Amino acid sequence: MHIYSLYELKAAQTAMLMIRKYAIDKSSSHLLKTWAKPYEDFVYQQDRNAHEFLTRDSKKNDITSELLANKSLTNSTDLMSKMVRLIKEEFHHFEQVLQIMTARGIDYSNIRAGRYAKQLIIHMRTHEPLTLIDKLIIGAFIEARSCERFAKLAPHLDDELAKFYTSLLRSEARHFQDYLALAEDIAGEDISERIDYFRNKEMELILTEDSEFRFHSGLPPQ
Repeated sequence: MHIYSLYELKAAQTAMLMIRKYAIDKSSSHLLKTWAKPYEDFVYQQDRNAHEFLTRDSKKNDITSELLANKSLTNSTDLMSKMVRLIKEEFHHFEQVLQIMTARGIDYSNIRAGRYAKQLIIHMRTHEPLTLIDKLIIGAFIEARSCERFAKLAPHLDDELAKFYTSLLRSEARHFQDYLALAEDIAGEDISERIDYFRNKEMELILTEDSEFRFHSGLPPQ
């Protein structure tokens, strides 16, 4: 669970960076940073207090109507809408995980990210809009692999966690579909060849030995 809570925050941060760069104006970018601040403060500050964080006054569900899409990207409104919904869900999941950890007497502490996302990102193309298309395809694979992990773990957990992981699986499946749909729309052409390229890269990561145990780890060392 602890590993997954960090993944939720990273997923939200990645989506925020994407829409700040491609989809919204400068004032909206400031709103996004303000929205993320309580989560980032909790994670990165040493004197974190889970109870205070979980009981704070929050208006995270009101932000969508305040954001303004820029017109530099034809699909900016759709990108903004889908990514804001994803961010809301990831932040909500982060809080749900923290609530469960707190109820079970598990303290939150930071852990280093594994190799998985980094090793996919190094294969991104370096000119737009191909960089954005690759980012979205990578996002889709990360969400799809999360679905696979939840499906494998859920049958071995207690009823509360099994039900929770099943609900997370459904959310990650929606995120996977959103990422791919955006990639296809922005490309304006068939992207199956690029999907196959990243599928092979992702498969290598999952089927080779991994020195760190993380949610998207490869095989354990022999």
